[in-house]
Amino acid sequence: MAGSKTKKASQAVTKPKKRTKIVCISHKEDADGISSAALIKQAFGGDSILVDYPGQMDAIRQASTDAKIKSLYICDLGLSKKNQDEFVESIAKLRKNRVSVTYIDHHDIDPAITKKLEKLKVKMIHDINECTTVQVYNKYKSKLPEHATFTAACAAVTDYMEDRPVASSLLQIYDRQFVLVSATVLTYNIVGHQKDPDYLLYLVDEIAESKFPHQIPNSFEFAQIQVDKLAQTMKKVKEGLKTMKNLGHMEILDSGASGAVNFVLGLSGKNVGVAYKERVDHGIYAVSIRGSKSCKIHLGKIVNDLAMKFGGSGGGHDKACGAVIPKDMIKKFLAEFNKKLN
Repeated sequence: MAGSKTKKASQAVTKPKKRTKIVCISHKEDADGISSAALIKQAFGGDSILVDYPGQMDAIRQASTDAKIKSLYICDLGLSKKNQDEFVESIAKLRKNRVSVTYIDHHDIDPAITKKLEKLKVKMIHDINECTTVQVYNKYKSKLPEHATFTAACAAVTDYMEDRPVASSLLQIYDRQFVLVSATVLTYNIVGHQKDPDYLLYLVDEIAESKFPHQIPNSFEFAQIQVDKLAQTMKKVKEGLKTMKNLGHMEILDSGASGAVNFVLGLSGKNVGVAYKERVDHGIYAVSIRGSKSCKIHLGKIVNDLAMKFGGSGGGHDKACGAVIPKDMIKKFLAEFNKKLN
């Protein structure tokens, strides 16, 4: 009898704890990623983890070893040829532990990787024709408040995808200028707080509470500061811009590459603009790339292949993408990219 009790006690001790945690890992650098995390929080609750591309796989790896996670949502984080295989391996660990995984994204993805993820029974919500937040809204709108339509419309504007079928229908609900100014204020607050992770999580919470950007304390004041910085950046781009046959490019020293790249594109007179800033802590350049409306080449696909060739990673949309390139490879990357644009 005593032995039986001991055995039962031992079984009670070794029984695994029930998984209860809901987590969303999303892109921290733009309104689409922040807004996607906010809508997931509105629909399902849980915690948000915000990452940039260099930190993407670290977050996925940590999630794969978290014994408390029940459901994992991964939003607005495109895969590259450098990390896609490791991504599948980490997701396989999660699925082995019966963690529900949902991948929501709009970046180009290797069809073979899609098949592997589907085989693992990952819930794939993937459409290159709508931004991630719009896809989150469209999938889970029955669980979301009415305000979610506004959040999705703003995200589409900031990702230059407001003319897509679902996004355009959402935009029509509101005064266009109201959406544009709200999207701009939100974007400037996100870009200006990239080194303040707590503030970015605060933004997720505020949006999840159905607040307009102008209702977030000091948002307009901070956006004004960012506008002034951008005006200074534009002046510096005019002075330091360089051109190749098919692209304009510039190293950015004291602001974000993503904030400068549109100036590089516009002022260069080329169909492609490239801005890059050194990340001293990683020994790499963070590269931001934009294409004009006249650009007929899918830049994200080219950059995905090319970045891998030079020891980095990258990818994205047809006219907006990015990469991380080792510092000593940036000149070769630019030269080869210029050739590819022929």
